[in-house]
Amino acid sequence: MTLANNAKNQNSRILSVGAYRPETVVPNSEIAPLIDSTDEWIQQRTGIQSRHRAKDDQSLVDMSVEAAQIAIKRANIAVDQIDSIIFATISYPYQAPSAATELAARLGANKAAAFDISAACAGFTYGVGMAADFIRGGSAKYVLVVGGEKLSDFTDPTDRATAFIFADGVGAVIIGPSESVGIGPTIWGSDVTNRDAITLEPSFLEFKNGKSVEDVGWPNIAQEGQRVFRWAVYEMAPVGRLAIEAAGITAADLAAFIPHQANERIIDSLVKSMGIPDSVEVARDIRTTGNTSSASIPLAMDQLLIDHPDLHGKNALLIGFGAGLVYAAQVVELPPKPN
Repeated sequence: MTLANNAKNQNSRILSVGAYRPETVVPNSEIAPLIDSTDEWIQQRTGIQSRHRAKDDQSLVDMSVEAAQIAIKRANIAVDQIDSIIFATISYPYQAPSAATELAARLGANKAAAFDISAACAGFTYGVGMAADFIRGGSAKYVLVVGGEKLSDFTDPTDRATAFIFADGVGAVIIGPSESVGIGPTIWGSDVTNRDAITLEPSFLEFKNGKSVEDVGWPNIAQEGQRVFRWAVYEMAPVGRLAIEAAGITAADLAAFIPHQANERIIDSLVKSMGIPDSVEVARDIRTTGNTSSASIPLAMDQLLIDHPDLHGKNALLIGFGAGLVYAAQVVELPPKPN
């Protein structure tokens, strides 16, 4: 007997975005002395001027509740209408149960499917692609996609390669049904030959095997900066072009470009390599937010819409890339203005 397929091939779009940035702002002047550096060096290398840091007693999910509630309110839906929660993060301090289920419980979305994805800085764009497919396939109507990190818990403040880069924050979107296509095809993949370019070390198995923090150190992010920089500059521009082509438009049809906020020099190189016109607004949240991994694109989206309200409902290219090395890109219609 043939199985039934009740999917309606429903289109989807981003209905709303919400963001939470911790209150504490950390300028370069507080970090530079710890790594024998200067504010000028940090800005020249990355474009970062300051970043946000959560309080010690403020958890990743505490911040996520704030962002999610804003997104839910702006989407004009009730919490119990959320069918699925996709939480992209690498900094939730528990392997199980998931950050998504903790967030579901805190929001009151007690019946929603809920799970985490570990795709680092590409996590949010992975989640957007999955949510669009869920809705298209009939598995969900409203999906909450969260990108959130408390990277200050896993960053060595004395590491000259990373201490000035990573920061805390959460962005969230509600993705729901649409009469027209609001999310283009996702172009995604990985380059596992460079899998070791960004790591979180040591493994927790070190502690299981009897070693202490004094023996091996606390797990912190480590990366080979130049290796990652070259990979992003040369490999991600073709991915962005494929996403634009798959959406059936050209770069000239974009109103905004929202890449992962890893480094302003990478952003500039991608703009040039992809031939992004001057008419396109480019997100540069990196300057005051730092690199928040999976949170960087939704945080940048929220800030871009605050700074340029005319972008609501316009086309934007999203592209995320990070540890793995993994990547994902899609063209989306930015959410409409909240009522």
